[in-house]
Amino acid sequence: MKKTTLKPDCLPALIGSLPVADHQEAADLIFKYTPEIPLWAQLPVYAEEKMIPQFLPGLPGVVVDNDRSYVDTGSDGFSDQLLQFYEEYMDVAEGRLDLDQSRFALNQETARGFFVFLEQLKACASPPVGLKGQVTGPITFGLGVADHSRRAIFYDEQVRDAAVKLLALKAKFQVRKLAATGVPVLLFIDEPALTGFGSSAFISISREDIQACLNEIIEAIHSEGGMAGIHICGNADWSLILDSTADLLSFDAYAYFDKLLLYADQIKKFLEAGGLIAWGLVPTLNADDIEKESVDLLAERWATYVQQLTDAGLDAQQVHAQALITPACGTGSCSREHALRVLELTREVAHKIRNFK
Repeated sequence: MKKTTLKPDCLPALIGSLPVADHQEAADLIFKYTPEIPLWAQLPVYAEEKMIPQFLPGLPGVVVDNDRSYVDTGSDGFSDQLLQFYEEYMDVAEGRLDLDQSRFALNQETARGFFVFLEQLKACASPPVGLKGQVTGPITFGLGVADHSRRAIFYDEQVRDAAVKLLALKAKFQVRKLAATGVPVLLFIDEPALTGFGSSAFISISREDIQACLNEIIEAIHSEGGMAGIHICGNADWSLILDSTADLLSFDAYAYFDKLLLYADQIKKFLEAGGLIAWGLVPTLNADDIEKESVDLLAERWATYVQQLTDAGLDAQQVHAQALITPACGTGSCSREHALRVLELTREVAHKIRNFK
């Protein structure tokens, strides 16, 4: 069974990034538009809050050279750094070192939004239905970080393993902190790189490699009582997620619903096992789409999707009960005007669906 402790029933939620420069303003927007399932904000206007740099601290061998960060596996001291990493990992795993005091804790320099979020939660008049965090996925991270010779660290098994363990404990840290509120926690693993699986770029990466990496992070999330989601904002081999131990699939339903529908039988099994789906109904990629869509049009689109799923043998009531309504992706690359429209559309579409289903 999936580890879901939340029945969202088409509540709205967001994907992490926003195009603002103030973390408190970002938190205020999140609690305004999605108070039921708020999340901590990533602000990519700051270079250190982009997908790779935000979770890079703590990895052994990291060198920052002007605008380039890489892992210098060829340095004389790299073996010692790697050994220290694993010693610290074992100290945390065996309880000799508090996770909060380790390299695996998020820090104010690269994840200020997380700490602003924790403070915001203290001021809530009533507890949210759920809380959402996020971590860059191991495939995206492993292919996005290079060594000193510009080779992706994913292809170095030892460094890949260290990277996966780093991400797993950073996810664990988030869930532990958020779960202390007593509210169910969703931790999304952001994996845009998985859109390339099956292409020549992935020719030497096996399905087993991907699943092993994902499962280690999912297990860390589960160990703290959290629910693990996987977010992919393009087309993908959806069986990778539907057949995994993840509790939630998050995808761009606006552009790729027809692709997901090809996996109707697996979707049915996923939902029957308790899985959730975050439907990215609200477009984020194209400014024209953001401007032309309306609450009514997107709600009609949702009704069409549900009908097609019903025609494929799924139960409409179950689809609704185990759905979140989200933007297709984060709004960090949108203009402020368009980002606010995405947030408003997400809230209002979810409200319409919930009240007129």
